[in-house]
Amino acid sequence: MHGHESGSGKAASAATPASLLALTEAFARLPGIGPKTAQRMALHLLQHDRSGAELLGRSLLEAVSRLGHCQSCNTFSESPVCLVCEDQGRDPSLLCVVETPADLMVLEQTQTFKGHYFVLMGRLSPLDGIGPKDIHLERLLDRAAQPMVQEIVVATNFTPEGEATAHAIETLLKSHGLVPPRRVTRLARGVPVGGELEYVDLGTIAQALRDRRRLD
Repeated sequence: MHGHESGSGKAASAATPASLLALTEAFARLPGIGPKTAQRMALHLLQHDRSGAELLGRSLLEAVSRLGHCQSCNTFSESPVCLVCEDQGRDPSLLCVVETPADLMVLEQTQTFKGHYFVLMGRLSPLDGIGPKDIHLERLLDRAAQPMVQEIVVATNFTPEGEATAHAIETLLKSHGLVPPRRVTRLARGVPVGGELEYVDLGTIAQALRDRRRLD
């Protein structure tokens, strides 16, 4: 019986073109996408939306080739300094620390925060091998040390990893003598425990920004 199942698997693989297998495996690299879903996505594009498949391919290649990181806030940018950091109308005394570019985009949609950002590009997760160097804490330290910065708003998510990251940021800033004189604040608990900013409604995020609390 076992040999029959093994043979069927090999036959199925042999019946699938290598390029289709590669496309399926590429989709399966996306978060939350399993092998079966990846295969359905690949087959749908090839069967029903070839123009969409070509657009997806071109867009991915263009994004990979054109997008780098902003020298100031570390978010994705097509230029050395992103449009948010170049905006002269923003308050240079406020620095908001977020985990991802998606979090930055969500906060911007609230139209509540008018300061600057620093994007960690992740969060501390020792079980996954993600440490302080992987989330650019040294770059954050340099950014927070700039004389115009007076308040650092820690807007990491209210997950265990996000809370650990917030604590690490506060400890780092204090150990380098930046707090005080700078204030460190945290989003208010309007954001649910265990919640991620990307999936929280904009009104709740705006209120959390307004009601942020001091950590120091």
